[in-house]
Amino acid sequence: MMLRALALFAACLFVGQSAVADDAAPAGQKTVQQFVDSLHFQTGTVKVARANASLKLDDSFRYLDARDAQRVLEQLWGNPPDADVLGMLVPTAAPLTEEKGSWAVVVTYSNDGYVSDAEAGKIDYTKMLHDMQEATHEANAGRKQHGYPAVDLVGWAEPPHYDAASNKLYWAKDLAFGDGKEHTLNYDIRVLGRGGYLSLNAVAGMSQLDTVKAEMPKVLAMTEFDPGQRYADFNSSTDKIAAYGIGALVAGTLAAKAGLFAKLFAMLLAFKKVIIGGAIALFAAAGRLFGRKSKSD
Repeated sequence: MMLRALALFAACLFVGQSAVADDAAPAGQKTVQQFVDSLHFQTGTVKVARANASLKLDDSFRYLDARDAQRVLEQLWGNPPDADVLGMLVPTAAPLTEEKGSWAVVVTYSNDGYVSDAEAGKIDYTKMLHDMQEATHEANAGRKQHGYPAVDLVGWAEPPHYDAASNKLYWAKDLAFGDGKEHTLNYDIRVLGRGGYLSLNAVAGMSQLDTVKAEMPKVLAMTEFDPGQRYADFNSSTDKIAAYGIGALVAGTLAAKAGLFAKLFAMLLAFKKVIIGGAIALFAAAGRLFGRKSKSD
């Protein structure tokens, strides 16, 4: 997957503080219900063909394929089109018809190559958080100049953890946008495979932290690459190796792979509104942070 320029990404997504404009929102609950009724929810074992992966769903989640997931993101939540979205996991207990309390997990895939986990045990995530907070704070002046609210990376809602046995990485961030009373929870899962990694990004209000923390381990467990495409199937003689490692998945690739992380915007679901400008500052800040590290290295 070719890396997208951050400037182009920002230009496409700087559409205002909320992705759900008043005139784009559903006219009423009946309209939302009719829209949801038109979706084709899948259950059981679901194949994510473009990622060579499978999701073995239990009764707590349903799945929408790429077409329906993109319809939800664009038509229901008012986000820009994004062809990289492969699907969406919707919690059965938090239906899309609910104005409050709904959340979902957007599924994407990066085929940048095999991501080495050699550095996994050496990363100082406390220092990384501090550096990301500092860089994010520095970016706020520019955001305010362009009329967008400040964004603060409050801290880890769930510190990064890499499971070497299953080759799965997960973490969660506590984000504050502008003067909003409720913080935003961004919970991330990366499943490493032979040729890239599967991303499962969930964002909700911090008040939903207990719910999301309880449910995301289920998502973690139900996601697997198909035989022959798993991390252990890597062939160093023939397979492509990614230009970054585990640490970059937590912070560095936020800028470098802006297209992939655009799905975070689609999932800032506090009161069904997506604060488009907010996380771009975090992306840009992470880019500057890791740019400085690259020069020093």
